[in-house]
Amino acid sequence: MNKFAQVVVDVPVAHALDYRVDEKWADSTAQAQVGCLCVVPVGRRRQIGIVVGLSEQSSLAPARLRSLEAVLPMAPLSQHWLALCRFAAEYYHFGWGEMALPALPPLLRRLPAARKRRAAAARESEGRSQAPAPVLPEVAPLLRAEQQIAIDEITHATEFASFLLFGITGSGKTEVYLGAIERLLERNGQAQALLLVPEINLTPQLHARLRARFPGYGVISLHSALAPRERADSWLLAHEGRAQIILGTRTAVFASLPNLRMIVVDEEHDASFKSHGGAPFSARDLAVKRAQLEAIPVILGSATPSLESWQQALSGRYRLLNLQQRASTGGADPVIETVDLRQFPPVHGLSAPLRDALEQTLTRAEQALVFLNRRGFAPVLRCAACEWLSKCPRCDAFAAYHKVGARLRCHHCGWNAAVPAACPDCGNQDLQGVGQGTQRIEESLCRLWPKARIARIDRDSTQGVRGANRATQAFDAVHAGEVDILVGTQMITKGHDFRRVSTVCVLNADAQLVAADFRAPERLFAVLMQVAGRAGRAGQQSRVLIQTRYARHPLFAALARQNFPDFAQEQLAERRAARMPPFVHQALLTCTARTIEQALQFLRTCADLPTGQAPGGTTRLYDPVPMPLARMASESRGQLLIEAPRRADLHALLSRWLPQVRALGSRGILRWSIEVDPQAI
Repeated sequence: MNKFAQVVVDVPVAHALDYRVDEKWADSTAQAQVGCLCVVPVGRRRQIGIVVGLSEQSSLAPARLRSLEAVLPMAPLSQHWLALCRFAAEYYHFGWGEMALPALPPLLRRLPAARKRRAAAARESEGRSQAPAPVLPEVAPLLRAEQQIAIDEITHATEFASFLLFGITGSGKTEVYLGAIERLLERNGQAQALLLVPEINLTPQLHARLRARFPGYGVISLHSALAPRERADSWLLAHEGRAQIILGTRTAVFASLPNLRMIVVDEEHDASFKSHGGAPFSARDLAVKRAQLEAIPVILGSATPSLESWQQALSGRYRLLNLQQRASTGGADPVIETVDLRQFPPVHGLSAPLRDALEQTLTRAEQALVFLNRRGFAPVLRCAACEWLSKCPRCDAFAAYHKVGARLRCHHCGWNAAVPAACPDCGNQDLQGVGQGTQRIEESLCRLWPKARIARIDRDSTQGVRGANRATQAFDAVHAGEVDILVGTQMITKGHDFRRVSTVCVLNADAQLVAADFRAPERLFAVLMQVAGRAGRAGQQSRVLIQTRYARHPLFAALARQNFPDFAQEQLAERRAARMPPFVHQALLTCTARTIEQALQFLRTCADLPTGQAPGGTTRLYDPVPMPLARMASESRGQLLIEAPRRADLHALLSRWLPQVRALGSRGILRWSIEVDPQAI
């Protein structure tokens, strides 16, 4: 009897492709079954595919059918995993294979011959993965009553449940995660727990802590910074059920976990959980969906939850768990103050109150943290004679001045060039950096306190092949007390338990406060609460000073009270009145072209396509406009916003409308993409 396989491959089609299953792939040693990897011909190429169905008949004519070329020797992917990928493909309106195949490690997506060559080269150049250094077992600390209540509620859930763990910074959310995982493994030693964090630089410290806390269990990390062989080996350990605790960044939400029993998303509000390359997806949202498919609990943790998650908790869809006390005893919460720059003008980026606070901190032999979310020496280089500015030749943006290396660099497209010896327009040699970057602040601090030990952690100081190791070494130095003042960008605000920091200084908070993005206040509040939470974690008296020209802004008043619920209530009221998420649902069609006129014309053509919506329908297509950064990497960019009050209405329109958009072809457009639930418009 003939047998046919439905296979998904990494091509932009929503359905699976039919292939004939020959007799040799029906035996027990290399059996074609649902979830297995295979090699199939696609056009003139051969690709890795995933078998998602088997049947005894095909709708295609026999002459059009081609055969499976090989079945790869790997345990099949589970039905739950396939269902997650299919849901993601349908929700984000991409091909099933476009979502499923990129979810596999790159080494497993290569054809067998190429895979062997790549694996051999990887072993030769990198060496085999070294065994992790031994660590001393960690003794679980005594838990407070509110932590114990949270763990009890989570571990008593016997089916799908979404928990929003809302805890102030330093309240011990991580201990709740670890306590819940510990209970899970006590009940079932083969169970698996997935712990997602927003950034790669958070994984080394947490990985070591997990190994110390769970010495008898397999603990692995999954993220893009791993060497190809190491990433594939870790993924296979999880796939085969030999790793019980899987720590990873957003792509780990697609890890194959046959015994998954719990998911944790730490810092769930973080924008890093939204992917923007390939198929844009939200790892946080897919974590909730995966928990629903697997009928298991999912914990979303944050001191400043996203307004979407907070609204879900207010409506009762998520169970709200509160941690309102700091884990440290004997100390008070940090005092948060604003420094009005109109009253205290900054000198070299630092106002008098900040300089005094840093001096007092050094006198007490404590640590200080200076946060500035702008790397480089200065945001722009300026000619004092003719007002020439260092614009990026490829973007509608300025190229930042990096004094280290004497380079101009665009932080959007990556363009860089040597700093000119003279103004390109008038020849004047008096070129000045305007504004402050982390390099400039580091230089100012070194000038003010030449004997202090000052370190800088940002993308520039940790880039390159060994960047992750440099970041780990820098953070270890801070924890060991070998740094007096730490200067850094957002890299230093998330998840780090700096026990000796008693003073935090925030520079240039106003840049995000006045941004056009309606999510800017939410993101600013979150990052300020995060960086404030680095102070006083050992119970010592601590201060947070924020330089601003808008000291009376309501955001700073709520921040001083450390009252997220009041801030969220005000923001949600504004969002509801303005018909913005989470009270409406959005998708964004973007395109790039040679000129902005071409991009906008393509979008107008798309907007004129029939949507199939009944007269008086509530889904709306807005007029096409240039993107906020209209030109990037020598490409012009436009966008078209689609909005609906109900999620179902939005997806119904996209399902009818996007096939027509695809049928238009390129027509001079370099590329276009659809993003559901965009984070920036």
